[in-house]
Amino acid sequence: MKYSFDGRVRYSEIGENGCLTLPGILDYFQDCCTFHSESLGQGMNVLKGRKRAWVLSAWQVIIRRYPALGEEIETATWTYHLRGFVGLRNFTMDTKAGERLAWANSFWTNLNTETGVPAKLTEEDLRGYVEDEKLDMDYAPRKILLPEGMEEMPEFSVQKHHLDTNHHVNNCQYVRMAENYLPEGAAVAQLRAEYKQQARIHDLICPKTCREENKLTVALDDDKGNPYAVVEFTLN
Repeated sequence: MKYSFDGRVRYSEIGENGCLTLPGILDYFQDCCTFHSESLGQGMNVLKGRKRAWVLSAWQVIIRRYPALGEEIETATWTYHLRGFVGLRNFTMDTKAGERLAWANSFWTNLNTETGVPAKLTEEDLRGYVEDEKLDMDYAPRKILLPEGMEEMPEFSVQKHHLDTNHHVNNCQYVRMAENYLPEGAAVAQLRAEYKQQARIHDLICPKTCREENKLTVALDDDKGNPYAVVEFTLN
């Protein structure tokens, strides 16, 4: 069953070009699935009581146009696959006139927060969710292959503003980190992100980047060379 909410692009959400930023689009998508879960009685506090959490494993986001300041938009989400410990979700962002601005596919893992390992979905976990049809789009693989010749960049540490309610780096924050390596004025047409492990306060982030024609790949590694997240931008 689809869930949607209305919004209007705020000044606090736009970039230098006066349009909603890429992280802004991701925030709308994250907020939408959070509202969806809350509306079903499967919200954050309920999951916390069951020692469960849905953790984003990967997503693919395609942007046709970035909405401008003041534009009214509708963001929607729905699940189309819930099996084992995995949930798959689609997202869309449209104008009030029905123009499709952005859309996405996402992979989620149901995690036992005590053990930190995936937990098989139970009837209680699935209560209220109704699977809808899969969005018609070109689906990319979940796994992002790293190109050869990645260049090491200066390291930095995780700060408090990177964290969310799970006390680790929010998935959108990794995208914000990776955006720092985009060419000046670059317009992202597609984002792919794969999340490998959780970074926490004061953990060291060791970035590596590779630019290939219209693509930039950024690996955000720990100090042992194991990736926290891999982000791939396809540019217009």
